[in-house]
Amino acid sequence: MTSASLNSEPATGSSSDAGSALSADQVTVHFGGLAALSDVSIAVAEGSIAGLVGPNGAGKSTLLAVLSGLLRPDRGRVWLRGEDVSNVSVRSRSRRGMARTFQQPELFLGLTVREHLVLTYRARVAPKRLWRDMIDPRSVLPPPKSETDRVDGLLELLNLTQVANVPVAALPLGIVRLVEVGRALASDPHVVLLDEPLSGLDMRASENLMGVFRRIIDQTDHPLSLVIVEHDIAAVLSLSDTVFVLDFGQLIAAGSPDEIRNDPAVQAAYLGDNEPLKRAQFGPPERGR
Repeated sequence: MTSASLNSEPATGSSSDAGSALSADQVTVHFGGLAALSDVSIAVAEGSIAGLVGPNGAGKSTLLAVLSGLLRPDRGRVWLRGEDVSNVSVRSRSRRGMARTFQQPELFLGLTVREHLVLTYRARVAPKRLWRDMIDPRSVLPPPKSETDRVDGLLELLNLTQVANVPVAALPLGIVRLVEVGRALASDPHVVLLDEPLSGLDMRASENLMGVFRRIIDQTDHPLSLVIVEHDIAAVLSLSDTVFVLDFGQLIAAGSPDEIRNDPAVQAAYLGDNEPLKRAQFGPPERGR
């Protein structure tokens, strides 16, 4: 569905989207007299990577906040695997299979990589044990095999085995972002929202992280969907199955990467410069800063 067909397509994001892992229907958000989002509808297929892009101020962060539950829209609905979660808290959405990362890493600098994954796994699977271990260290028991297998599997999937016992404070940003992704996956989600995961990374680290995202989709036991909010449109187009483009709070295009590259409305939103769209053919640009 490109910009030419947006007005003619029925709204997506309802419970009728049986194949959608996550969808939003006519989401509208106002901040004072400013419309941050206007009737935005998207649908993310199960087992896919969806990119959410747009110029600065387009409404990407606002939509991500609505999807994750941090912000309630003035109008519209959000559906997670066919269930209406519009009025559900962030914690409840997490229990239903949603996880997210943040642009600024939210990690415990004194904990190791493995400890981050174990902490998230226990919070999801064995919360009573987690609290017991925190209150009375003498009660700490050896981890069950299921926990060890899950954590070891994530470390291998993310190429983190060699740094498993290293405190995150000693790791470079590219590895820290992998730890954040691992922590999200340790909660066994069906949908992961990624807020500018490539921010601050150089070209090599960006390419490594993008490869990990595709491997996650291909090797996860159950259908998992990733929603990536990112300024680097070339990187998003080279990675995503579906791309949604926002501009001034409105959805101006939605479709495959090839459709987005050739969409006049998208090129106009980027001030007539279609060079970022063409660069996707050759991989993401260098991002060092």
